Amino acid sequence: MVIPTEMLVPQMQDTAHFHKTVIRRIAATLILTVVSVLAWHLSAGAAFAAEEPVWVEATGESVGSDLEAAVEVFQRAKMDAERTAVESAVGVFVRSHTLVSNGQLAEDMVFARVRGRIEKVEVVEQERDRNDPNRFRVKIKALVRPVYPDAAEGIRIKAALSRENLQEGDPVELHYQVSADSYVYLFVIGADNSVTQLLPNSRVRDNFVRANRQAIFPPREAGIKLTAMLLPESKGKGAVEKIKIIATRQEEPLLSSGFQEGFKVYDAKSTGLVSDLLKRLMQIDPADWGEVTVSYRIMPQGD
Repeated sequence: MVIPTEMLVPQMQDTAHFHKTVIRRIAATLILTVVSVLAWHLSAGAAFAAEEPVWVEATGESVGSDLEAAVEVFQRAKMDAERTAVESAVGVFVRSHTLVSNGQLAEDMVFARVRGRIEKVEVVEQERDRNDPNRFRVKIKALVRPVYPDAAEGIRIKAALSRENLQEGDPVELHYQVSADSYVYLFVIGADNSVTQLLPNSRVRDNFVRANRQAIFPPREAGIKLTAMLLPESKGKGAVEKIKIIATRQEEPLLSSGFQEGFKVYDAKSTGLVSDLLKRLMQIDPADWGEVTVSYRIMPQGD
């Protein structure tokens, strides 16, 4: 894995434990593969093409005034129900993709961009509140089809490692560029499916990057180095791991919290990170975020 070193050592009460924990979670590869936003959308197209529309029920509500016609208020209530139906259907689409490990962060998260389009609506029930005559409710049954926005709508990311062929002990840097002013989040997904968040961290909290300007991690003034290291179980054979880069137009508190010391580490046996991240990305307009994955291999010295 690529291991951050010379990081917060004066502040650590248990430096040995810190390095042992980090070493267990960060690794690497021989062949660098950058999966662009466009590429993962093209490959994901076939995977999601088979998704069928779903029927959902939803209720909408609207409050009018004595000056409005009842039909106008009912129409607003129906539109409210349709919005709720789409939100409900999107939840169904996403839940159909089972999350079993935080390591799934390495996979394409195209399904976080899913939106819904109503193809058919049936009004099941409509009523006027007995206690408040200006309040109207409409219950509908809607057929909603999943829709995946075009890749061009999202933030585009270019990324590459400073060295494509890594051996244990090699220093390494990550170079990246975004197509719009963005807040960038970097994660390393280990061979054991654990996840370590590299950026932001307790030493480098500023993760804002200007559009079309090359950025480097670790920043050369930060006093951090990334070193290629193999997990104990990978000694002698090497290992393949990935770096996930996510860029958002707005800073996301979900991804920026929790840095007391060192790096934020997420257990491979849970889904907390990937679940929370997915929920947040679903709330962001597809045009306002993007992702890319870099794969790499670290080989033993001398190979």
